[in-house]
Amino acid sequence: MLLKPQSLSRVLRKPIFRLLVVFLFALDLLHICNIHSHHVAVHDGPPPPRNTKRIFIAANHWNSAPLLRSHWNAALLALVKELGIGNVYVSIYESGSWDDTKDVLRELDAALGELGVDREITMEEVSHADEISRKTRGEGWIEVPGSEGEMALRRIPFLARQRNRLVEALRKVSREKGGSFDTVLFLNDVVFTPQDVLTLLNTNNGSYSAACSLDFAQFPLFYDTFALRDSEGHQAVMQTWPYFRSSASRHAAQRLQPVPVTSCWNGMVAMPAAPFLAPNFLSFRGISDSLGAYHLEASECCLIHADNYWVGYNGSAFDDIHANNGGMSMGEMFKGVWVNRFLRWVLAARTLGEERTVWKRVQEWRRTHQGEWEPGSFCMVNEMQVIHAAGWRHV
Repeated sequence: MLLKPQSLSRVLRKPIFRLLVVFLFALDLLHICNIHSHHVAVHDGPPPPRNTKRIFIAANHWNSAPLLRSHWNAALLALVKELGIGNVYVSIYESGSWDDTKDVLRELDAALGELGVDREITMEEVSHADEISRKTRGEGWIEVPGSEGEMALRRIPFLARQRNRLVEALRKVSREKGGSFDTVLFLNDVVFTPQDVLTLLNTNNGSYSAACSLDFAQFPLFYDTFALRDSEGHQAVMQTWPYFRSSASRHAAQRLQPVPVTSCWNGMVAMPAAPFLAPNFLSFRGISDSLGAYHLEASECCLIHADNYWVGYNGSAFDDIHANNGGMSMGEMFKGVWVNRFLRWVLAARTLGEERTVWKRVQEWRRTHQGEWEPGSFCMVNEMQVIHAAGWRHV
């Protein structure tokens, strides 16, 4: 039943409705004040302790020369000094860039050498065009829907293989050097400072199976929506603060505390090294080709957490919002609370519908693939992504 405009007008004029509006406004105002008090408590506290752990710094690069030159190289050099040159090993894998990424990485290699940093920087000439022109086509290839037999190389298994070059390097160095590492620090092609990394490493006093920053391509919109899932396995309800749908994740974000999540990547990620060094070692992967054929995809950076047998996930340190609440005014914070509430109330049905579409396709796959199991169904989206010569595309 719908209220007529006249009836709705009478409801809006009722004292009880006006009291409800005043109550909600006062409640949100109190909430915003609490957020500010948490912000002061967090950022007036002691700085994170200096690093005493052995850190394996891992990075993949592809066509990232401008950022390497403008920031990343210098930031990495400052970081290894801050962490302690004897405490770090730097492993970088690059392949197929057509800008001057290789030249800039050679400059970085020389600078790291002058500092005496243990490192391995691998650069290969194999391009995307080379990959998709291979005559041998095995795992990771899929038929493009409606193409009458056109085969394409799936993006995520391709990226997983690139990232696993770093896992292989970690295991090789640990084996050959006769030592081990405490933490693996994955660094994307993002702007960062040594202080950001120290804050990340000290998330939850260093107790986590994964801790991630939050990345921004255009603030205040966070960037990596593909891999981030809240504490209940849902995608973020909005790209601006307070981001999340689940109450546990949302309340932590509102208090500028480490946020419990099911999966994260978002710029830089710290993970204990032990799962990558175990006999049944953790590695990156995509979902199976048979599951991908149902027009489903999942980020390798989400699946790594689904496969991680270390119980519990602790997410974002929100390094990029540490200055003045990330530049948010009281009005913007008030707006964020209400937009998040509106999206959770009004758009929940659409979000659940998308999740149900994925769920139905997974169930259909299970019926036709008895005995196969996919623990990362919460990572999946209704997409198919394939490699082409200049990058990747949706099909």
